[in-house]
Amino acid sequence: MKIAAIQMISGPDVAPNLATAGHLIAEAAAAGAGLVALPEYFPLIGAADADRLAARETDGGGPIQDFLAAAAKKHGLWLVGGSIPLMANDPAKLRNSCLVFDPRGERVARYDKIHLFGFRKGDEAYDEAATIERGDQIVAFDSPFGRIGVAICYDLRFPELFRAMGELDLLVLPAAFTETTGRAHWEMLLRARAVENQCYVLASAQGGQHPNGRMTHGNSMVIDPWGEVLARMDKGEGVVVAELNRQRLVDIRTSLPALKHRIL
Repeated sequence: MKIAAIQMISGPDVAPNLATAGHLIAEAAAAGAGLVALPEYFPLIGAADADRLAARETDGGGPIQDFLAAAAKKHGLWLVGGSIPLMANDPAKLRNSCLVFDPRGERVARYDKIHLFGFRKGDEAYDEAATIERGDQIVAFDSPFGRIGVAICYDLRFPELFRAMGELDLLVLPAAFTETTGRAHWEMLLRARAVENQCYVLASAQGGQHPNGRMTHGNSMVIDPWGEVLARMDKGEGVVVAELNRQRLVDIRTSLPALKHRIL
């Protein structure tokens, strides 16, 4: 079974980002992928937080959600919709939400980002909590690809989140890691999550210089349960495709049954 990560360099206008995403989803489908993941904030990375607030949609309806449902149905695949801005309980904030659609275009899962990124070094500073309302529900769901857990970007740094999901076959992680933190930690954290949970990891990232000046790390990749990187893209827009081999999962867990050796 083939899975694919889409890498983008999203700009401030939703319509062209959706067009790019649609083209890349079609490319992944043509390559045989049955499950495709978009990056965090694939429809919009603007010049200011107000841009994302203005693009918020009500849960269950809106042009971005309609696009995701239609794309999944058109290509007959499972689509993990990166993340999009949805309305929050606090009217001054948004939820950074990942929606998952099945091949019929039906939504089967929603995950709201739990851990909110905060970083300050020199002139570079981020404070997601200023405009984002954090989620409080851990999300995993069953599919033909096995048990899938969903997390977003900064969540990657908190291994207890993934342990709480139970035994996974695949972890999907849309992201927009900064170049600074990504260069230092992105790959090592992804490979650690794959090894410690003995599962495949599908990481779909933003990757390049955005119109607002932000530089994201990219390096979308697929990693197997032994921690081996099966496919990767450094910077730029494109599709990363690899095989999810269920026998590989079984063999690794049989030869090294670490998940069964857990005490806590």
